[in-house]
Amino acid sequence: MTVSLTLNHDLAYITLDNPEKHNAFDNTIIELLIQAFNDASSNDQVRIILLSANGKHFSAGADLSWMKRMGELDYEQNLADSLRLAELMSTIDRAGKPVICRIQGAAFGGALGLICACDIAIASNDARFCLSEVKLGILPAVISPYVVRAIGARQAQRYFMSAEVISAAVAERLGIVHEQVPSDQLDSRIQAIIVALRQGAPKAQLKSRDLIEAVSARPIDTHVIHHTAELIAALRTADEGREGLGAFLEKRPAHWSIQTGADND
Repeated sequence: MTVSLTLNHDLAYITLDNPEKHNAFDNTIIELLIQAFNDASSNDQVRIILLSANGKHFSAGADLSWMKRMGELDYEQNLADSLRLAELMSTIDRAGKPVICRIQGAAFGGALGLICACDIAIASNDARFCLSEVKLGILPAVISPYVVRAIGARQAQRYFMSAEVISAAVAERLGIVHEQVPSDQLDSRIQAIIVALRQGAPKAQLKSRDLIEAVSARPIDTHVIHHTAELIAALRTADEGREGLGAFLEKRPAHWSIQTGADND
């Protein structure tokens, strides 16, 4: 199996499992990933999705045999294929649960799209990253909206052109990952983030994406001021807002907060 979906309490583990090919992906794996994310997003028992990979490397990006096959097809066939990759990136970006990405080893090419589409990305400090597409005469076109959102246009200009290998420390500074930690601390750091996410209101967490999109790189004008005021007013009077405030005042956990041994899974 090249992609697996495993449920454990409120966690959905989506795992790239093709280490013999360094977890490179092709059209089949893209479809399996789309299905896995849709299944996890629609499962009411799931609170958090963790994307990871088995083996030494997170992902070498697109499988070269697949790329060779696509190069032999016409424009329309390539367009249809590229749109499926775009669908995968959008599916991760708009997943119905917060998505954490766990990265070790190499993450090259399209793998950076997977990472940057996730809400939170944590890497081992020996991880390496590369936007290597120009070496093949192409561009990271489909993943570019997510990568540029993460690292900014100026940094994208350098790394899209140079295809330099990026260390974990530089990836953290650029914004590709939120943190890079020693490999023996990777899982414990992710577990701490899972524990933190479990304390937040699920709907509010997802609305965070919309809020950030609405105010990012926009002038603080009348539209933004009114939008943010309307949003907080709506949230305060919604069920989650009332429950969260009530729990705080009554000094009790909110109903969505998990206080069980599941934190140790």
